[in-house]
Amino acid sequence: MRTTLLGRVAVLPVALSLSLLAAGCGSDAPSGGTPDAEPSGGAASASSPGSTDDAGSTTGAGSSAAFPVTVDTAFGEIEIPEEPQRVVALGWSDAETALALGIQPVGASDWLGFGGDGVGPWAEGLYDESPTIISTLEPELEQIAALQPDLILDTRSDGTQERYDALSQIATTVGIPEGAESYTTTWEEQLDLVGEALGREDEADQLEDEVEQTLDDAAAANPQFEGKTVAVGARTAEEWGAYTEGDSRVQLMESLGFEQSPQVEELGGDSFYVPVSDEQLNLLDADLTVVFPIFVEAAEITDNPLYQAIPSVQDGRSVVLEDTTLLNAFSSASALGTEYAAENITPLLAEAVPAS
Repeated sequence: MRTTLLGRVAVLPVALSLSLLAAGCGSDAPSGGTPDAEPSGGAASASSPGSTDDAGSTTGAGSSAAFPVTVDTAFGEIEIPEEPQRVVALGWSDAETALALGIQPVGASDWLGFGGDGVGPWAEGLYDESPTIISTLEPELEQIAALQPDLILDTRSDGTQERYDALSQIATTVGIPEGAESYTTTWEEQLDLVGEALGREDEADQLEDEVEQTLDDAAAANPQFEGKTVAVGARTAEEWGAYTEGDSRVQLMESLGFEQSPQVEELGGDSFYVPVSDEQLNLLDADLTVVFPIFVEAAEITDNPLYQAIPSVQDGRSVVLEDTTLLNAFSSASALGTEYAAENITPLLAEAVPAS
């Protein structure tokens, strides 16, 4: 299975204010909005879901023969002796990933504030019974313990030893991958880890191939994207920000053929994003500029004279993501969300960067 390990995908820092910038929205804050579009294609049906039995156990078909399994993580080798029956998915997009592989968590965190089952519309309908929703940055340990899990997935989180130690006192915990840092797990690595932990490696391979094919097809249909620079930014109530190459959104753009803006990357350091002052807003100038609002109206971007003065914006080479569903998919960093985003953002990008 192909896995790309990028060293700087810090999706969320410890501070909540930065978590909003990273996520676009989060479950510990007001929701970013009700999804207003249905997923296209068959992304959410990549695998048939498991079922939840009368005792609330997570079940799946045909994976018990794979056990015992050993998963390599940043905290060493984690042995899972038997097929998990009660899975709690705490990491960013861990629940969506488990669902895509046919396993229904009994507890899950809602990082993007979707509400309901805590997953994007591309994964709607994969639960037979709604999970218990658990807080994100500081999960309630007593609530988790009450669910009596036999496996905890935490493959994309702050990755601290303190968090891992606390969770592993409750149940076997699969944390972030070896070599990763806080929130640096790519969707490929997450799919690998969750697939191994659940005994669903074949299903994970199949889904990875499907998502990569979607990305490859989108890139092939738009050869004009190849080699064009892109700056991905956001606007909050407090500031502008630009994302660095390690961030999942930039990775998605690179998968479509774009190259990260050198002037943004030079200022990135070890952070997943660069704060951008009003005076520096031309940092967002590139062959293509992609910007989205975080807890503000899109008009805060489009009506801003300084934004309008950016050369790429003046030339029509910019995209402001206003659709909540697409924005959440763009920020999800999950296999299913990435597939949905690739299918639905590409036409917008093609309008801004048309073929010659």
